[in-house]
Amino acid sequence: MGSKDSIVALSSGRLPAGIAVIRISGPKTRFVVETIAGPVKDRFTSLRTLRAADGSKIDQGLVLFFPGPGSFTGEDVAEFQVHGSRAVAAKMLETITGFGGIRHAEPGEFTRRAFLNGRLDLVETEALADLVNAETEAQRRFALRNAEGVQSELYSSWRRRLIHARAMIEAEIDFADEDDVPGSVSEAIWSDVAAMIGEIERHVEGFKAAEIIRDGFDVVILGAPNAGKSSLFNALARREAAIVTEEPGTTRDLLEVALDLNGLKVRLVDTAGLREAAGKVESIGIERARAKADRADLVLLLEDMADPVAVGGVSSGTPLLRIGTKSDIPHARAGAYDMVISSKDGSGLEHLLNEIGSRAAAAAGDVGDVLPSRMRHVELLQEAMDFLRAALKGHSEELRAEELRLAAERLGRIVGAVDVEDLLDVIFSQFCIGK
Repeated sequence: MGSKDSIVALSSGRLPAGIAVIRISGPKTRFVVETIAGPVKDRFTSLRTLRAADGSKIDQGLVLFFPGPGSFTGEDVAEFQVHGSRAVAAKMLETITGFGGIRHAEPGEFTRRAFLNGRLDLVETEALADLVNAETEAQRRFALRNAEGVQSELYSSWRRRLIHARAMIEAEIDFADEDDVPGSVSEAIWSDVAAMIGEIERHVEGFKAAEIIRDGFDVVILGAPNAGKSSLFNALARREAAIVTEEPGTTRDLLEVALDLNGLKVRLVDTAGLREAAGKVESIGIERARAKADRADLVLLLEDMADPVAVGGVSSGTPLLRIGTKSDIPHARAGAYDMVISSKDGSGLEHLLNEIGSRAAAAAGDVGDVLPSRMRHVELLQEAMDFLRAALKGHSEELRAEELRLAAERLGRIVGAVDVEDLLDVIFSQFCIGK
């Protein structure tokens, strides 16, 4: 599916920089390259003098040309690598868009063309967006594995099995009297469908681990006012992210920082101190703190060992660590704590970080597992399972075959094989311009 127009964008990020990479895709690409830089050899890097339309020199840089369809987008693609000043990049873009039929690219348009030209499927496209946005090693590995097609292959393999199952059932219905159609295949087919339901169920169960890898392991700090929450928050963040005073109610809203613990993203949240006699604004902060804790992957419940104040209302279903704080104070009293710390002298903080990191790693599981990486995938997989369960319970073979078709169609939607036009604008808007 070729495009009539060509697109260009700065693909290398914020300027100034060491170099600027300007990418072009579309039918005018070779003409632009040869006009600006002269003839170039396909798939070879060439150092060239780059000239504007009037023949004046713009810069000296590297030029690469990739003929379609063996390129990222499936079209002719070229890259200019020039000095990374704003002036040079602006002049290059001005010169290129001065040719007829060439315009600035929209966000994600290069990747969208790759999808439309069959170079990527929809799951690989989403994984590429994750790879571009990866902040931790776990996110990088997870996104790269999906971008290489392992997730797509799993969904496509289930779809192929369903298409085969439906074909065999319909063949049995329509050609039961023919010699080249095997005897009753129903038992084997429906046994495989039942097994597939189990496979999909186990796969869907891994979505929570995928969320932790992609979005982070949520750790919420709770406790009474002046229990040391903000001091611990700052100590773990290694900066003054929260205001620390002796006045109760200083923290009134949720504060969040992201930590990288052993390659996993951990989102640490500071909250308002929990107490009964609070003003209207502080009470809103306390309500938000409790709501955030109910959804957390781990709650750190802090108590001042020198002046312990018990707080309640923590959900029994949330994993909890009871932390005694201010262990550096001489009259601090020991209690029933999982660990004790001092944000002032740093004692116990390394042990606490190791514990958080271990729990995050356990929740994330093996980063190499094939997991559903989007809620979109989970919803379509659940719909597919509903159709498969209906097929197993059905009595009419014709209707059961239709349920198989509907289940296969849902799997096809995940990878973009069928009926996904309404999703494209949403998905590709996540990309930066130039990707």
